[in-house]
Amino acid sequence: MGPDFTKKMKEEYTIIAPDIFPTHMELIEAAFRIYGYKVVAVHYEGKKVIDTGLKYLHNDVCYPAICSLGQQLYALSCGDFDPDKSALIMFQTGGGCRASNYIMLLRKALKNMGMEHVPVISVSFGQLEKYSGFKITPAMALTALRCLIYGDMLLLLKNQTLPYEINKGDTRRVVDKWIKELTEQLAHKKGLTSRAMKKNLAAIAKDFHDIPREKKDLVKVGIVGEIYVKYASLGNNGLEEFLLSQGCEYMVPGVLGFFQYCFANMEKDHEYYGGGLGALWGGRIAGKISDRWEKAMLDALEPYPEFVKPVHFGKVEELADTILDRGVKMGEGWLLPGETAELIEKGYTNVICAQPFGCLPNHIVGKGTIRRLRELYPKANIFPVDYDSGASKVNQENRIKLMLAIAREQEGKS
Repeated sequence: MGPDFTKKMKEEYTIIAPDIFPTHMELIEAAFRIYGYKVVAVHYEGKKVIDTGLKYLHNDVCYPAICSLGQQLYALSCGDFDPDKSALIMFQTGGGCRASNYIMLLRKALKNMGMEHVPVISVSFGQLEKYSGFKITPAMALTALRCLIYGDMLLLLKNQTLPYEINKGDTRRVVDKWIKELTEQLAHKKGLTSRAMKKNLAAIAKDFHDIPREKKDLVKVGIVGEIYVKYASLGNNGLEEFLLSQGCEYMVPGVLGFFQYCFANMEKDHEYYGGGLGALWGGRIAGKISDRWEKAMLDALEPYPEFVKPVHFGKVEELADTILDRGVKMGEGWLLPGETAELIEKGYTNVICAQPFGCLPNHIVGKGTIRRLRELYPKANIFPVDYDSGASKVNQENRIKLMLAIAREQEGKS
């Protein structure tokens, strides 16, 4: 274990986090601040970040690690942060993901940079390490979970409004308004009760409903894949912006679903692999809380039928069961085909499966379930797209253009 993150550091240090979930990370920052931690998610993009990751990390690590850890290492080396008053935070599932082993690689990179004194905090379902000045409490975890609900609501409505807005910039203004409003509420420890959350969700839905939109017949695209490249623009080369430029409406399943997937896996771990009772009951309790808060979001969308709502997560589990056994849980496992089926059934029949270099289970599950999905949904247009540091953005975009050309031909669109 590397340098400890002490109680004194909690008062003085900035904790640098990668930009894993755009839209959500500013809310997560605010959640940490409630409990006295100054967490800053860095938004660096471009070749300089990837080159930093490749320079200090082994080039055989997975692409999400090169991107996310590259952002943190670049933050320390570019002069924006004081390495003597900074710590890094690494989010890990604690399961079979290769990233569960990357914390030592990150510490080795810091040593090579002459910054081995910088603490690295691991946040994991598995509680891999402990620190004297950093601890995730149940209240802290619940606050972060609420932030995921808020972030998912903003993500869902932004993606369904942006391609149709009449006045350019209206959607972004509403997103910014609510990020500011919610971070201010969190700073004053508001918006954290079920009643307050329901009120906020209802107000968010109304604000997006009030944005003037035009009716356009756009190609609908769903995005699934590995958890990082599915959301992070650094990891997927600005996929959402590219789809928008191609006249598409796109939908990305919410981040909460990934956590519900992790909670559900605790049940399967106990059933299949002899997992402990503590994890079993922890997963059940967290799953029930998630389901209840998910329902609050769905209820807030009920008055606005023009928006496509997510299905209850239990439905995703049912869809996954027709494709893959839920004992398969590496590389997004059964969640990936479950979300793909959900998107197809909601009309997003053109699906991009974003897959990064270095995540073999994700490639196996993503590509391996396409045949079964096409048997169930003959009109589905599913395209895997690979992302890695050596891949050509032009080749990726050309592959997506091919998918869209097939979609337009099938749908009779010009």
